[in-house]
Amino acid sequence: MRFPSFPTLTRVFYTINNTARFTNSPASQKALAPFTRGTVLKSMPTIPFLGSLFTSSAKDMTEYPVQKSDDEWRAVLNKEQFRILREKGTEAPFTGAYDKHSPSAGTYACAACAAPLYRATHKFKSGCGWPAYFDSIPGAVVRHTDRTFGMERTEIVCANCGGHLGHVFKGEGYPTPTDERHCVNSISLRFREEGEGEGVGKV
Repeated sequence: MRFPSFPTLTRVFYTINNTARFTNSPASQKALAPFTRGTVLKSMPTIPFLGSLFTSSAKDMTEYPVQKSDDEWRAVLNKEQFRILREKGTEAPFTGAYDKHSPSAGTYACAACAAPLYRATHKFKSGCGWPAYFDSIPGAVVRHTDRTFGMERTEIVCANCGGHLGHVFKGEGYPTPTDERHCVNSISLRFREEGEGEGVGKV
């Protein structure tokens, strides 16, 4: 029997995890009751291991220059942006707008506060399903160690507003100057052409 490819497994894990989290909330159960009663989706339990692959539950106590309440963030972010940037969620692999985006110049900024995070020249093709960068603009990204569920990962957030970007991985053998892979959600980013709106965002 042929073992499923990594992209296939990633999609399956993501789908199961996000379906379970959504259908287990009281609000979603009420909304989906007419459609999911008696189905597999309704009975599917939350799976902590899968959740650990796609979310970061470490609490961030850092004080960032841009401070907003959840209600204030909801006023400027759409639901998916809020889920990922403020609730540390993850978009589905191979679906992000910047996964295969390969400009020769320009800057990737934080979608929440417009602070510049990555140069176009930092981006490389990793095949992981999310935008990958081998480095960031100095001081633009803050790292936090996440040791939840018995595994150690390094979460990366915007240094200006604390918005969740993704995770960084080291020593994977990519032919880049740093041998690091910043695995970032496209939804956490906004691309700006060279010379367009440079500077730290203030929202």
